[in-house]
Amino acid sequence: MSAELSGRVAIVTGAAGQYGRHISRALAGAGATVVIASRQLDACEEFAAELRDEGASAVAIALDQADESSITTFVGEVIDRLGRIDVLVNNAVLRRGGVPAETTYADWAATSTVNSTGLFWLTTQVAERMAAAGRGSIINIASIYAMIAPDFSLFEETAIAPTPPFYAFDKAGMLGLTRYFAAYYGPSGVRVNAISAGGLLSDAMDPAFIAGYSRRTALRRPAGPDDIKGPLLFLASDASGYVTGINLPVDGGRTL
Repeated sequence: MSAELSGRVAIVTGAAGQYGRHISRALAGAGATVVIASRQLDACEEFAAELRDEGASAVAIALDQADESSITTFVGEVIDRLGRIDVLVNNAVLRRGGVPAETTYADWAATSTVNSTGLFWLTTQVAERMAAAGRGSIINIASIYAMIAPDFSLFEETAIAPTPPFYAFDKAGMLGLTRYFAAYYGPSGVRVNAISAGGLLSDAMDPAFIAGYSRRTALRRPAGPDDIKGPLLFLASDASGYVTGINLPVDGGRTL
């Protein structure tokens, strides 16, 4: 069975960012109409236009995951404009603070509002509509840091700032929510899974960090832009029709 998504509508949150763009292109390439969602509407509209110029189907709709009314309005607008929601990819993440002593109360509250509360509210709104339709796939983009602690010696070797504590906390919670929603909405035909992604290569990445990170993976390299494509399309499509509640590490063996 192929990872065919023609005629389906897929929401990608945080779609204007690096990972979001790779995810959106993968879904669009499989035939889905992709909803490019982010607080940065101008960036979303520009990216959606870029996808349309390439022959894909994409629309941009504003979403502020820190605002309950924005989430509710967003979901309603997707339904009004496109008539259905088949796939939700929870990719948005707000980053604030640093190591524990450098993270303020306000930093923690802000990240929790988006990465936990907003995630829950959006996923619930979408899952209820999927359940009413009797189908749907929700994919939560988690992290290796939901599974293991950061190796702080790696950050000491480079100019890259260590992973903040909120990130481990929120991504671990995302895995718990994945299992909960999979069990709760499974009888209604809604599948909920997670991908725990490893480090994604970017042009701005410190070469020393790339070398150090690569030594810590079984495949001796960070993730490239295409590495998430196959796992994502598998979970989004009918190819994984009997798969729910799992966490799929896409990390080159970093968490072995």
